[in-house]
Parts: sequence; structure tokens; C-alpha cells
Amino acid sequence: MNQQTAPPNPLVLSYLALRKGVGIVGFALPFALALGGFLVGRDGIRSTMSDYYYTDMRGIFVGSLSAIGVFLMSTRGYDLQDEITGRLTAAFAIGIALFPTTPSAGATSRAKVLGAMHLSSAALFYLTVAYISIALFTKTSAGNNPTPQKLQRNIVYRVCGYAILACISLILAYELLPDKTSIEKHTPVFWLESVASVSFGVSWLTKGETILKD
Repeated sequence: MNQQTAPPNPLVLSYLALRKGVGIVGFALPFALALGGFLVGRDGIRSTMSDYYYTDMRGIFVGSLSAIGVFLMSTRGYDLQDEITGRLTAAFAIGIALFPTTPSAGATSRAKVLGAMHLSSAALFYLTVAYISIALFTKTSAGNNPTPQKLQRNIVYRVCGYAILACISLILAYELLPDKTSIEKHTPVFWLESVASVSFGVSWLTKGETILKD
């Protein structure tokens, strides 16, 4: 006797859609900034992703981070830990959007304060999303055995999380260099931030079951 398949829960679908939305924006942001910099403002690759705030791509940068913050604020976790972590990550994403990075020239004392708040928000955002990928996305509900697809997704989550941590560590090491003149022309911070953003996007796309779906 054939069994009818239960209709999909619209609430589950909406949460998956939000996760996919977060992933798509995070994955696409560095490409949109770089391509837009070439096509719109003829700016080329900036030193950091945050430097696009001072270009014609400001709307894309601020809008994308704000969208990520709203998406994260709208998702619901499985427990209190998930809820708190999600809310913090949303706040950090919005902080990146609201507080502009310190301009490279002519920075006022106010601009430096806002820049410090921007830098703190960015660091906390990436540390938090790395924690989410490594520690939260890999969890399995109590009493359930992980499916083969879940085990594969866990590998993706961990690779993405550790890639984000590696990028943050390399950016810190670069900033501590006494002399950057030989490598700063290659915009290493932008590329490391881009890898971190893409890793963040892939992790959330995977959580949204875009790939390796059960």
C-alpha cells in the first residue's frame, strides 16, 4: 500500500530559505564588491572589503551586511545557546554596516572611534560565525544518529569554520608586520576577508540544505 508523503512544513521551509539567503549574500559579497569596483567606480581591488564603503559600492556593502543581520535576527535556533549566538552575530553584522572603517587619509578623532567599533564588530562577527560552523552546525539532536549526509555536512562546516579562523589569524599576522610595503600592493587583507566571507556563505548554504541535503 502506497504511503502519502507528508506535506513540507512551511515554517521549516522558511528557515531553510533564510539560511540560504544568509549564505548567498555572504558568498556573493566579495565578488560583487570587486566586480562593481571595476565596472562602476573603476576602483579596482581595494585594500579591504570595508574600504568599499568610500566608493560607489557603499550601498552594496552596507545593504549586504544589513541584510545578513536581518536574516540572522529572523532565524531561530534549537536552544538558548543558538538563540544568543544568532542574536550576537546579527548585531555584529549590523555593526559592520553602521560603523564605517577608518578612512585611509584625513581621519578625524570621531572617524577613528567609529573605525575601532567597525573593526571590533568585524572581528567578533567572524569569530562568532566560525564558532557557529564548528560547534553549533555540527551538533546532532539528542537520541538521533547522524545521517551520512549530516556527517558530510559536518566536514563542510568544520572546513569553513577553520578557514575563517585561519584567515583572521593571517590578517592579524599581516597587521603586525613591521614592514608591509612589499606585499600590500597585492591587497592580502581583501583576499583573506573574501575567503572568510565565502567560507561563511558556503557554511550557511550547506545549513540551508542547498547541498548534501538529507
